[in-house]
Amino acid sequence: MMNRLHLSAFALASLLALPICAQEKETKAAEKEKPAEPTPPPPKEESSVTEHSIKIGGQTIPYKAIAGTILLKNEKDEPQALIYSTSYIRTDTKDVSQRPISFIYNGGPGSASVWLHMGAFGPRRVLTPDAESTPPAPYKLADNAGTLLDKSDMVFLDPVGTGFSHAVGKAQDKDFWGVDQDVKSLAQFITMYVSRNGRWNSPKFLIGESYGTFRSAALGNYLQEHDGMDFNGIVLISNVLDLGTISFHPGSDLPYIFYLPSYAATAWYHKVLKDRPENLNAFIEEARKFAESEYASALMKGSQLTAAEKADMAKKLSRYTGLTEDYLIKANLRVTLGQFMEELQRHRGLTTGRLDSRYSGLTYDLLSEFAESDPQSAAVTGAFTAAFNSYVREDLKFGQDKTYHAISEGVGSNWDWKHQTGRGRGFFPGSPNVEGDLVQALLANPHLQVEVENGYYDMATPFFATEYTMEHLGLPERLQKNIRLKYYDAGHMMYLRDEDLTKLKSNIVAFIDSASKP
Repeated sequence: MMNRLHLSAFALASLLALPICAQEKETKAAEKEKPAEPTPPPPKEESSVTEHSIKIGGQTIPYKAIAGTILLKNEKDEPQALIYSTSYIRTDTKDVSQRPISFIYNGGPGSASVWLHMGAFGPRRVLTPDAESTPPAPYKLADNAGTLLDKSDMVFLDPVGTGFSHAVGKAQDKDFWGVDQDVKSLAQFITMYVSRNGRWNSPKFLIGESYGTFRSAALGNYLQEHDGMDFNGIVLISNVLDLGTISFHPGSDLPYIFYLPSYAATAWYHKVLKDRPENLNAFIEEARKFAESEYASALMKGSQLTAAEKADMAKKLSRYTGLTEDYLIKANLRVTLGQFMEELQRHRGLTTGRLDSRYSGLTYDLLSEFAESDPQSAAVTGAFTAAFNSYVREDLKFGQDKTYHAISEGVGSNWDWKHQTGRGRGFFPGSPNVEGDLVQALLANPHLQVEVENGYYDMATPFFATEYTMEHLGLPERLQKNIRLKYYDAGHMMYLRDEDLTKLKSNIVAFIDSASKP
């Protein structure tokens, strides 16, 4: 009886399944008849070449501008990314092996090269007022006497996710967002560029700003070690190699020490000091000595500092920072950058700039503890973005249907800060640091020259922190001499000040000349 019931149930289940099976077969047959999705065409490189000339110092220099992309592939020959760059090549050069070539980029991470391109070294420059907000369009472009074109060919490049650069194929932009990922992709770009254009025997330079200096240390070392490409020189504009020196982490007093001379320069500029000295340089030197001696000693005492000692130190700090003694005591003698930006000119209803502390902007919330924005960034971003978007399409004939990302907001917040230095220093991760990369690059290539450009009013990468970094690399004396530091009466983007753009060009031209000699 059980067997019959079982068989009947089985037969019934089979019968009920027949329409389903038939339906599945019909569906599969329909899928076979349906045309397959067309395979997207493989990503292609694009380029536009235009001819120009510029007059510099009475000399007419002919050049070609190449706006275009280079396709990066992985080990399996699969397309990964299209990297955009703008190259400027002098066309009356007889022997390119004698002609320097410079690879130039900004930082962020998440910034395109538009700032150094349209503000410092490109043959055309957007005009902005100094230490003031730039009015809206129309903006003015002019031939740039500060361009390096009379001394070096230039390649302005945009990392993946910035400018016109983007991932292709199965890759995503975020695959390139990290210290090592970024270095490897730009190293591949540079190697391909050098090979395609016959520049292996040319003197070669890396020029980076802000995070671009962090990138340059790692990138220069990587290219020398992995690709056998030695560099003549590296220019670090507004430098940071150890992010711990500018990060106000709980329990760390070093950043407060490193920022003090920049606070002093800023307070001097805005005339908020009670007894303002006449000579800025002398005042900065005095602030340096105070920061590394009395101030450092007081902070080192921590909770053991007595109330009387704290009051005495607050009085001395007030002289350098322009902040009130009461505020400094409430801050426990430790004022972060965001607090300083907000507090220094609160009585005027103004917020002080970060990238360039000479700039000021209106404060919305006068009770806010921290600065809500950076007046310097707001003052020039619109001008630079509009100027490049017009220039690249009208003059360089590229990117008509593309979107140029001058700043990609999502990059920095999704950045992978892990970095393989190749030299174990312990089990625990510290602040992102590429000092070891620069050291290794100099040890491997003792002819490598390094120049660091510092703005006194740069509060994003303060000059005193850079001095500390460069003096604590532990290099042999002969290699320490390969590093030189220059200073400007401006901020992070010192080239926004006309006098300092002239000075910056003069310094870098002399540096390229010196580092290019056999």
